[in-house]
Amino acid sequence: MSGHSKWANIKHKKGKADAVRGKIFTKIGREIAIAVREGGADPSTNGKLRDIVAKAKANNMPNDNISRSIKKAAGELGNINYEEIIYEGYAAGGLAVIVECVTDNRNRTASDVRHYFDKFGGNLGATGSVGWMFDRKGLIVVDRKPGMDDDEMMMMALEAGASDMQPLEDAFEIYTEVVDFSSVREALEGEGCTFLSAELTRVPQNTSAITDLETLVKIGKLMDALDDMDDVQNVYHNGDLPEDEEED
Repeated sequence: MSGHSKWANIKHKKGKADAVRGKIFTKIGREIAIAVREGGADPSTNGKLRDIVAKAKANNMPNDNISRSIKKAAGELGNINYEEIIYEGYAAGGLAVIVECVTDNRNRTASDVRHYFDKFGGNLGATGSVGWMFDRKGLIVVDRKPGMDDDEMMMMALEAGASDMQPLEDAFEIYTEVVDFSSVREALEGEGCTFLSAELTRVPQNTSAITDLETLVKIGKLMDALDDMDDVQNVYHNGDLPEDEEED
């Protein structure tokens, strides 16, 4: 899978279906709302908003949609109050899972997330129960264009301030510390790189191999159910799973 991390449900596939694209735009719109509320509607003075706008563009979100989301968040087109909530727990097989949500109804979201964990053989834990197993990182996935060299990209990434770079078949995964994410992204953008995604993520310190078919099916159903929830922004886990279990 192009630019796919085994431990996250990040999807960079080109040619996404309209329904999937619409869902992604909705979720990014909620992130914009949070960023505007926290730091204002001007991307030039709001670093978090600037990063989310870059993420929106990486997902081919039209400029009109981005502007409309910012105006809506600023109250110019009506306003909905969203809040960020993180749920932690275990999927089948003891897989550690973090679910990042943005919601306008905390009770509804908590109920739905708990329902899916219970339904597919997992259980929600207390705050902090699995979060310590993950490191917060910036992840920029750069499209590999013809002729791009691994060593050259590594040097470019390190000079921009990145902490690591992993070459993939048709992309490069570039990791940063959280505080360096914006400056690295802007430096690579200035070098003409095309982003497949650019966002903060959670990287497991260690992974757990799951090979039991029944367990894998339960994990896959849980991930699909969570991904289909409008309130869920991102889902991370520490599983080392067969790649076909994570395909769309």
